[in-house]
Amino acid sequence: MAIPPLNALKCFETVARLGSFKAAAAQLCVTQSAVSHQIKKVEIWFGDPLFARESTGVRLLPQAEALSHRLSLAFGEIENACAEAVGSAGQPLVIAAIPSVAMCWLIPRLPEFRAAHPDVDLQIVYARHGERPNFKSVDVAITFDRSPPDLPLVESRLFLSGDCLPVCRRDLLGDRPQRPVKAQDYRALGLLHDTDRAGWSAWLDHPAPLPGPVFEDFNMLRSAVLSGQGIALCPLAMIGPDLEAGHLIALADSPRAMGSDYYMSTHLRAGRVLQPQIAIFRDWAMAQVGVGEAG
Repeated sequence: MAIPPLNALKCFETVARLGSFKAAAAQLCVTQSAVSHQIKKVEIWFGDPLFARESTGVRLLPQAEALSHRLSLAFGEIENACAEAVGSAGQPLVIAAIPSVAMCWLIPRLPEFRAAHPDVDLQIVYARHGERPNFKSVDVAITFDRSPPDLPLVESRLFLSGDCLPVCRRDLLGDRPQRPVKAQDYRALGLLHDTDRAGWSAWLDHPAPLPGPVFEDFNMLRSAVLSGQGIALCPLAMIGPDLEAGHLIALADSPRAMGSDYYMSTHLRAGRVLQPQIAIFRDWAMAQVGVGEAG
């Protein structure tokens, strides 16, 4: 049976994955009109539209979802076959981690991993919060999400809890006889916000955003709270060492779920040389957090 041209199918798969003709054109290094032309070819071949054209972009139609998924798998296999044919010996294992995990969890533990596995060459890069890692250039990703990332040829699993505690420097409490209890007690100490003001509004059951500086990422927030500028809601998984060392104190007995957790995603079809390295790093990292070997 004849099939549509592979260039047209690749354009369709890229648009479906990225949700935009413009983004697909940039990734494929062609013009947007060239992408539109290829999509038209595919739609003519199938005899039906595959996308709904909307003012905000394009939306994959239900009848095209299965096609998009299977093409992503197929093109992924083609790319991996080519990578294997070229050979991946000497390439580093690329770990993409969001900045908080990279700075607070991964880097402090790297000496232990390197001592245990000196033959595994690592490259550590940042993963951007809210963006899907590009598994064409990344082998393992650690991200912060509300649910496990669902990507073709990628296995995602819970890595660390995102449950948070309010914390501050001990001297910030001054002569106060006890921890803050009411919302005004917390506010009197100075609220510090991570990314937006939703966290403290949820913790204090306050219907409106609360005052205080907002920091773009957790590392900035952590620096502010360590310097005594106020109190912050921090994931216990990231702030645990600061609590153990006495640099910070907890203002609540138990952490509370805030809606997101840390997930580890691994590329299932890497080259044959890298695949064992992915398993080594994954199992080591899971053992570090008490999950045990990933199997």
